[in-house]
Amino acid sequence: MEEVRRAAVAYYENLSEEKKRNARFSFNEMDKNGDGRINLHEYLEYLKKDNNTVLTHPSLFTALDKDGNGSLDFEETIVLYYIMQSGRALICQSCNTFLADVYFSCSQCFFKDDSDSTYEICCDCYGGKRFTHHADAIFCDNYTLLSQSRSLALKAPVQNRRNVLEKIVMIVEVTSVAVALGCSIM
Repeated sequence: MEEVRRAAVAYYENLSEEKKRNARFSFNEMDKNGDGRINLHEYLEYLKKDNNTVLTHPSLFTALDKDGNGSLDFEETIVLYYIMQSGRALICQSCNTFLADVYFSCSQCFFKDDSDSTYEICCDCYGGKRFTHHADAIFCDNYTLLSQSRSLALKAPVQNRRNVLEKIVMIVEVTSVAVALGCSIM
C-alpha cells in the first residue's frame, strides 16, 4: 500500500489548486459530523451514494487507515481520491482483498475484446495457486502487461496508433471534466 500512497501524494502535489479544492470538498462531503475524520459509516454512506460499490470493500478502508485508528484524516483520503480518479480500485478475485501492490492478471482476458474482467489476483493467491480460472490461463503481473501493451501498440501501423491515441486523449479529457465537476470516474 505504501507505493499507492506515494503515487497518491505525488498525484495530489501535481494537481491544480482547483482540483485540490475538489479533493478537500470531497473530504468535507464525507465528513458528515465535521470532526475532521471519516469513520467507516461516513465512508460507506458517501461511496454508496455515488455507487462506488468496489470501494466499499472493508479491506480498502482498512488499507487506507494508515495509522489504524479506525478513521481517515485528509491525508489518508488523498489516497482514496487518487484511487477513485485513477480507476485503481481492484480487488483480488480469489481472496477479496484490495490489490495495493503488484498483482497478476489473466493475459488472455486482458487482451480479449469481449472480456468483462481481466481476472486480477494478488501475489499470495497466485503464488499459492489459490484461485480458479480457465485451465489454459496465462497470468502476467501488472507491470509486464503494461510493457506488453506498449510493445503491441508500437508495433501497430501508425494510423492505428493515432486512433488509439485519439481515444486515450478523449478519455483523459472526459475524465478531467468529470473531476472538475466533482464526479467520480468509477
